[in-house]
Amino acid sequence: MVNLLYKEFRLVIHPLFHLVPLFGALVLIPNWVYFVALMYFLFVAVPNIFTNAKAQNDTGFSVLLPVRKSDVVKSRVLSMAILEVIQVAVASIFVAISLTIYRQGNFFIDANIAYLGCVLVMYGVFNLVFFPGFYKSGHKIGIPFMIALIVSFLFSIAIELLVILVPMAANILDGRTPEALIRQIPVLAAGIILFAGMTWLSYRQSAKNFERVDL
Repeated sequence: MVNLLYKEFRLVIHPLFHLVPLFGALVLIPNWVYFVALMYFLFVAVPNIFTNAKAQNDTGFSVLLPVRKSDVVKSRVLSMAILEVIQVAVASIFVAISLTIYRQGNFFIDANIAYLGCVLVMYGVFNLVFFPGFYKSGHKIGIPFMIALIVSFLFSIAIELLVILVPMAANILDGRTPEALIRQIPVLAAGIILFAGMTWLSYRQSAKNFERVDL
């Protein structure tokens, strides 16, 4: 597994994609839709990484190695999950800067602790939809990616509407004061658990789907 993961980062994921987390700096823009900042990972990195892997016939090469097909799936899902966690970790630095330099809140969800938790859930939703769809074939990217992207986008819209229209939800998810940030810690904790759970379920279903694929 370690060698497969090493292959992912050395041969499949281009080093330039390690710069994508810098899009997290977009949370420093006042009064903006901050979900878009961390969706750039989905817009830019994911389709290009998988297209690059397809061009290299990485899946065909990987299944010829003396490893289980489930390990091939696990290495890809885990490598992408690591990139997602790095994206959120880098964004948290810019969120901390935003909380320091700005006093006024955002019309949409603020760049705060709850926002980071919601982004993790959004990534988990994307993983849960995209990977099982992709591994029904092991090479068709377009339709699974578009469906997963739409579902993730709808999730982000739902969170934004909750913040705008539902005062009780806004009281939990919004706010930049120290008291508000303390209230948001359970949201971040729930986001971490849901991200891990959905990504694990994504791997399990993807592995089952891939076992049925005859390459």
